Amino acid sequence: MSLRSFLARRSFHYAWVVAFLTFLTLLIAAGIRATPGVFMVPLEQEFRWSRATISLTVSVNLVLYGLIGPFAATLYERFGIRRTMVFALAFLGVGLGLTTLISQPWQLLLLWGVVVGSGTGVIALVLGAIVANRWFIERRGLVIGILTASTATGQLVFLPLLASIVERFGWRNAALTIAGATFLIIPFIALLMRDKPSQIGLRPLGNISEDSLELPESQDNPITNTINALKLGMRKPDFWLLAGSFFVCGASTNGLISTHLIPACIDHGIPQVQAASLLAVMGIFDFVGTIASGWLSDRWNNRYLLCGYYGLRGLSLIFLPFSFDSFHGLSIFAIFYGLDWIATVPPTVRLTTEVFGARKAGVMFGWIVAAHQIGAATATLIAGALHTELGTYLHAFILSGILCIITALLVLRIDQNPNSRKIITF
Repeated sequence: MSLRSFLARRSFHYAWVVAFLTFLTLLIAAGIRATPGVFMVPLEQEFRWSRATISLTVSVNLVLYGLIGPFAATLYERFGIRRTMVFALAFLGVGLGLTTLISQPWQLLLLWGVVVGSGTGVIALVLGAIVANRWFIERRGLVIGILTASTATGQLVFLPLLASIVERFGWRNAALTIAGATFLIIPFIALLMRDKPSQIGLRPLGNISEDSLELPESQDNPITNTINALKLGMRKPDFWLLAGSFFVCGASTNGLISTHLIPACIDHGIPQVQAASLLAVMGIFDFVGTIASGWLSDRWNNRYLLCGYYGLRGLSLIFLPFSFDSFHGLSIFAIFYGLDWIATVPPTVRLTTEVFGARKAGVMFGWIVAAHQIGAATATLIAGALHTELGTYLHAFILSGILCIITALLVLRIDQNPNSRKIITF
């Protein structure tokens, strides 16, 4: 019996299989991106490299992760989701394995900064947005929330495990563990992933009309198409508001907390495994908060959601420097910061789709994610430099909190009025 015949006999939609495989892939990528926080102190101790030197590599990783995203969106359109995912995962596995052989800072920069940064850039939040837009009409916001929550789940699964491996067996064995998980998922993607519903005779979930809503694939040059999307997007104030808010989002999450929270905890006498467990607890609350955010983004005004998320995050970051000496204080931070760690993604994806249209939502969100990662890289560098110069993260946490509060006000200016908005065509 063919897959098409099998699915025709059952009410279960294959879109959920595609969503699950995408979730697993993003989970692995999240685990990879979370490792710098676990590796920073061991690398510092073994090679006597400064925290600023290691932060530079992490910054390059984050910038490439962001800049590759928009081009990854066009690669998915041109070469297919399955083929691109398999290549990116294999590329990542090799880069992670070779990282165990480093002995010089430039080698870390090349492998972890360039190779791993590029690989994770292909398997980024853009992938989740494209899958949700291709396979789902109903429950699209919920699916985006679930796929985004893979970042939290990746931390929950990998951070305590990797921290324990680092403590007992060294950081190289931890790198090999995450590389093995990367290779393990490749056969499942190759066998079960599908690029779009029509490949198996289906329409997107929720499309009950006879005419498929799938749009014809673009035959334009992927690089030219991506650059043109940026040029035209830059003409809209909404693009700058979305990209600017996501810049601050990256600066206050990946760049600051994911990279520097564990070293900050160690500075205050908190053991590495306990600090990693704190991030994992935050991941639990983020998993709940992000899925809830996806559900809410289908029902509430997304500007107001973003305003609330950034405001809560800003207050949490300002509170953080004063909570390290108290278990209860750190617990309060973990709960409130964790609830909206990446809850900003579903409303941002929804707003991007509304402003630019479903056809170009992937590539435009890719550029918005690029701004996110530039913000993350900037915060990583600044926080590392401030710690090297002042011996504390206090100023970095306070500055990030203030930026979040300012952003909470700016996102209210994003135009959601469909009568006044012109969708850009390329």
